Amino acid sequence: MHIDHFQAAVPAPHPPAPTAAKSRRIWPGIAIVLMACMGALLAIGEFLAWPWLAAPLQHSLAQMLGRSVSFEQPKQAHGGGLRIHLLGGLRIESGRIQIGAPAWSTAPFLARADDVAVELRYGDLWRTYRGQPLRVQSLQAAQLDAHLLRVPDGRATWQLGPAGNAANADKAATAGPQIELLRINKGTLHYRDALTGFDALLALSLADAGKLQVSASGRYRTLPLQAEMTANGVLPWINANATTQPVPLSLNATVGNAQLQLQGSALDALRLRGLRGSFKLSGPSLAAVGDPLGVTLPTTAAFRAQGAIQQNGAAWEIQVDQARIGATLLTAALKFEPARPVPLLSGRLGGSRLAIADLGPVLGTTAATAAPPAVAEAVIAAASAASATAGLSPLPGALLPASTRGQGRLLPNRPFDLAALRKMDADVLIDIDEVDANTTLLGPLRPLHARLRLTRGLLSLQELDARMGGGRLSGHVQLDGRTSSARWSSTLNWQSVQLEQWLRLPRKAGEPPYITGYLNGHASLAGEGRSTAEILASLNGQVRAELKGGSISHLVIEAAGLDLAESLGLLIKGDEPLAVQCAVADLQVQAGVLRSRLMVMDTIDSTIFVEGTVSLDREALALQAIVSPKDFSPLTLRSPLHLQGTFAKPEVVLEKGQLGFKLAGAVLLGLLNPVAALLPLLDPGDLDTATRDRAGCEARLKPRAKPGP
Repeated sequence: MHIDHFQAAVPAPHPPAPTAAKSRRIWPGIAIVLMACMGALLAIGEFLAWPWLAAPLQHSLAQMLGRSVSFEQPKQAHGGGLRIHLLGGLRIESGRIQIGAPAWSTAPFLARADDVAVELRYGDLWRTYRGQPLRVQSLQAAQLDAHLLRVPDGRATWQLGPAGNAANADKAATAGPQIELLRINKGTLHYRDALTGFDALLALSLADAGKLQVSASGRYRTLPLQAEMTANGVLPWINANATTQPVPLSLNATVGNAQLQLQGSALDALRLRGLRGSFKLSGPSLAAVGDPLGVTLPTTAAFRAQGAIQQNGAAWEIQVDQARIGATLLTAALKFEPARPVPLLSGRLGGSRLAIADLGPVLGTTAATAAPPAVAEAVIAAASAASATAGLSPLPGALLPASTRGQGRLLPNRPFDLAALRKMDADVLIDIDEVDANTTLLGPLRPLHARLRLTRGLLSLQELDARMGGGRLSGHVQLDGRTSSARWSSTLNWQSVQLEQWLRLPRKAGEPPYITGYLNGHASLAGEGRSTAEILASLNGQVRAELKGGSISHLVIEAAGLDLAESLGLLIKGDEPLAVQCAVADLQVQAGVLRSRLMVMDTIDSTIFVEGTVSLDREALALQAIVSPKDFSPLTLRSPLHLQGTFAKPEVVLEKGQLGFKLAGAVLLGLLNPVAALLPLLDPGDLDTATRDRAGCEARLKPRAKPGP
């Protein structure tokens, strides 16, 4: 009983609650059911392509891109309606996807693709939402139409991202969408860029094999543009982070009047990143080639060149194997840096021949009028006329170019393009084997070395060193184009120039040169104007030259002095050189007028004294030459010779008064006695005058004393 009582006192254990037990059994089932439902819904959604997500997706993409986004099914498209897939990333398939243009743009839309499939990673979409450029994993379309527009302030239709998001704004300002895989059967791009001056319609196709074909028609820097390009791949061009090998390409383009053929490769066709290749370039002028590149180049004769080009970073390196401009043959190794605050062209310019005639338009001339100094040729014309007056054969007519026998003005008056000088800087070493001055009178420079520098509109030719006639030409020339009127200055020196080598005065075999000797001198000149003619018309400075150890044709001296007897004698026995004891030309230049301070040539036979002026403004000649014989001559019409007229039409005139007096006296005396008719033609010579002229000449040859402290 005691035991029974004890057992009764101990409470019996409670049985398990039925609700908790059921919960432990139900929740796993519910989770499985929910997962199954979600899987079923996902499967159904993937199978049905989530049609109910079209509106939310359009809204989300519009927020991320900062543009309107629409999906539609055009009648001409072959694909079905909108299909969306979410597994593994966002995949969108639609008969048409259109992305709108920003409100400030005049473009109807940014891009519209038909029969399109787009794949995007969620991570890339998030980064785009945060302000980075859109990255597309894959884009495939039967047809693509895009309007790419950039305005002067830098805003561009391809700058995607939510409005007001400043994250990575500096990168988004220039970067467009990056596409990893692209296939387009047919594409049209309307591209207008106010910053580069590019405005063209591009038609493109990209086959499955990755071969890209592009044709462009429009304008570049206001110049007409036509281009055709093919490439064996396109991936690196639309994915800036791609590390693949450069893509081979070929390009044929006409921009303005310049034509380009290029074979090479590039990493980025839009930015020309990593471009390398060989090229052929041609145009009616060197300036036509520089215009599309934004490079200031001179107007020249027809131009064609070939060589190699490559882009390193922000710089372009150009190797010109051969450039032909008319008869000019040049080579070059140049570097152009357009990204500098002021674009810089640097390098070396060389070649076997430079013909000034080919660069004649640089000075506003044509090949026909780009003649040497007309005064020099007029002097030859004067000597020729003097010889003819004395009954001798004139100097060879080939010495006179057509320009000196024509009408009108010779000095070029074409305005300089000074604004072009301020668009870029330059530092180019020049090393040319031969420079042809475009004249039959003067020999070439062989060789020529110089350094061309252009700094903010200040153009200079420094370190000039050239050889001519066995002598040397040195100095510098400068053109300051920083204002509306150019300021020109030059300092030139020439030493030991052998005239018989430099002057091209052909004679018959066995005859001595017309003139020989070593020419020394210097010129210091400055002027201002908007053309070559204006600068020459305002010149101030001085020119001085002297001849040493020389000789001159005895026949020319006697012909210039109208010494008929000695001229006839020389014609019979032959010409001979006449030693020049002293020869000096000292000219003062003021307001474009060259005035003779002393021009004298003294020989053992005669002294020639020249005085007068040459006006570069009016292109007028007013010179007088007097020959003073030192010996007796039985038959002479000695009279001053006047060189007058214009550069285009010089005239040699005898002083009629003195000549007429002699001839009248000879006629009157001849009526009395035929022998007496010779008396007015007798010339005893003027040794005293010749001696004074020689003394003045020798005084100018003495070195001037340096000024004291």
